[in-house]
Amino acid sequence: MITLRNVTLRRGTRVVLDAASATINPGEKVGLVGRNGAGKSSLFGLLNGELHEDNGDFGMPAQWRMAQVAQEMPETSDPATRFVLEGDTRLLAAQQDVHEAEASGDGERMALAYMALQDAGAHDAEARAQTLILGLGFGLHELDKPVNSFSGGWRMRLQLARALMCPSDLLLLDEPTNHLDLDALVWLEAWLKRYPGTLLVISHDREFLDAVTDVTLHIHQGRLSRYGGNYSRFEDMRAEQLTQQQQAYARQQEKIAHLQRFIDRFKAKATKAKQAQSRVKALERMERIGPVLAEADFTFEFAEPTSLPNPMLALREVDFGYPAGESDAAPLIIVRQVTRSVQAGQRIGILGANGQGKSTVVKTISRVLEPLAGQITEGKGLNIGYFAQQELDVLRPDEHPLQHMLRLARDFESSGRLQGQSTREQDLRNFLGGFQFSGDQVMQEVGSMSGGEKARLVLCMIVWQRPNLLLLDEPTNHLDLATREALSVALNEFEGTVMLVSHDRALLRAVCDEFWLVSRGGISPFDGDLDDYQRYLLDVARQAREGQREELREQRETAPDTRSGTGQPEVGSALRGADQRKRDAARRQAQAERLRPLKKELAQVDKDLASLQQEKTELESRLSQPLPSDELADAGRRLKSVNERIDSLEERWLELGELIEVAGAAD
Repeated sequence: MITLRNVTLRRGTRVVLDAASATINPGEKVGLVGRNGAGKSSLFGLLNGELHEDNGDFGMPAQWRMAQVAQEMPETSDPATRFVLEGDTRLLAAQQDVHEAEASGDGERMALAYMALQDAGAHDAEARAQTLILGLGFGLHELDKPVNSFSGGWRMRLQLARALMCPSDLLLLDEPTNHLDLDALVWLEAWLKRYPGTLLVISHDREFLDAVTDVTLHIHQGRLSRYGGNYSRFEDMRAEQLTQQQQAYARQQEKIAHLQRFIDRFKAKATKAKQAQSRVKALERMERIGPVLAEADFTFEFAEPTSLPNPMLALREVDFGYPAGESDAAPLIIVRQVTRSVQAGQRIGILGANGQGKSTVVKTISRVLEPLAGQITEGKGLNIGYFAQQELDVLRPDEHPLQHMLRLARDFESSGRLQGQSTREQDLRNFLGGFQFSGDQVMQEVGSMSGGEKARLVLCMIVWQRPNLLLLDEPTNHLDLATREALSVALNEFEGTVMLVSHDRALLRAVCDEFWLVSRGGISPFDGDLDDYQRYLLDVARQAREGQREELREQRETAPDTRSGTGQPEVGSALRGADQRKRDAARRQAQAERLRPLKKELAQVDKDLASLQQEKTELESRLSQPLPSDELADAGRRLKSVNERIDSLEERWLELGELIEVAGAAD
């Protein structure tokens, strides 16, 4: 287990942990929560050895293997599959042992090395790596693309896949959902639920924490407090704890006031001096309860729009996409022939699997992109507030917040769009202060700010504009839980129209009352809630895997018959006759060897499931009959254990099926 006993940890002159104590047991899935700057990442630094405690005792099993997502952007031309595969440090070590054993010519050493290679999972390693890559939203055609050909967000997904590939007893994840769409997020949740080791995760996604954690560790004022349960349970217990503390503080203050009145009244009377002195000592010995200090929660609100055109927008046979570039023969159309309207007061959540065009639609409506065809008619007085997925799309890294606000004010003044906003510098400074930019921060270059600070600056600029239509593309990526809550409250009180793209399900549930689904090149209403949508995503992922397997089969069938430019088979381009049959037989043998251990385990899982299902039926039958209390309790406990084992085996059955399909298709 991991233990901290009275640990003090400093970063420079700042005390991050102050006599903090906590215990984390093997196999627990722990959510690490606290305000930005509370010390969550510093605690990760202590766990991974980057930092060391200044006082107290910190202990972790020496034999534990640890995995975490590297924060640096990978710069390599290695194919994506190989990059992720190399995250399996145990496999790499086993492969190195095999090479050295073969070079030595020592038969016994080679036998041991090959056994270790088998134990390291060499037979299905590539299939496991590709399952991780595909699960995180990549396409089949991207499995062998160079890592440095992907954008930054996609490279960080590969870093996440590489960390998940590494066999580990302790997995540290710091904001793993920031670069994920909702479909990849659902997949990651399922993977982490099956993870057998100890998990510590920092996240500002409430539903993600609820789904994957069973313990919450709260960092507050340098102390660690452990709560059994997920984030929602932690919030309930924390609120109850604070209420009790405030009540105890109030009672103690009444007692202190009563004692003090007695002392003040009788300290000068000889007959009461002894009793007065005893009450003075009682006050001195009293362990004071601190008041509940209200933390400075961040709140803001959108001003009432000066007008609400209805409809806000009318889309008629609009094509969304990107214009032809210098090397492109034609424009890239992603979503076609959309005819819809957006009414005043609507709250629309835009859903869709990764790559379907959600951001493209938002960019086009926000005027960043031109429609490729059709017509977008804007209501009179339409004023759009746009939050870009990449904050730097609208921010200038070499300028400070006040420069951004001054430029925005000049643009609005020159275009005649001012709606009562003040353009005086002091008023703009005051407005920035409402978004926690005060003092020197007003003059700090945006490029040196954290992701959360950049997001707050974008929100500040949007609110100042007094929009009547909000287009928000992943606004919560860098916001902490308190700021997300403030955004949710502000959006619910906003009187205009909201169109929201987000993987934050708590925000979508709180804000949106209808959903549009961007899928298969079109937009349609989605009839259902977010739970229905998650089931839809799982179905889409399954269909995608089937399509990928079919594509691989077609590639294998056509590969031996590579055609020349004339449409005729190239001489020597394919093996024929006996040589081909030998090669096919060798390939089938290699595939059988690779799949044998997986199929063997799958058969055993099938057998165990059948046995457990039979036992479950028998137990349910027993429980339906009158039984003595001790037998009833024993049968109930056994039924609970059987159900948990069935759930675990069914998840493993699905996982093995995926591995066998990917391994078989990749052959």
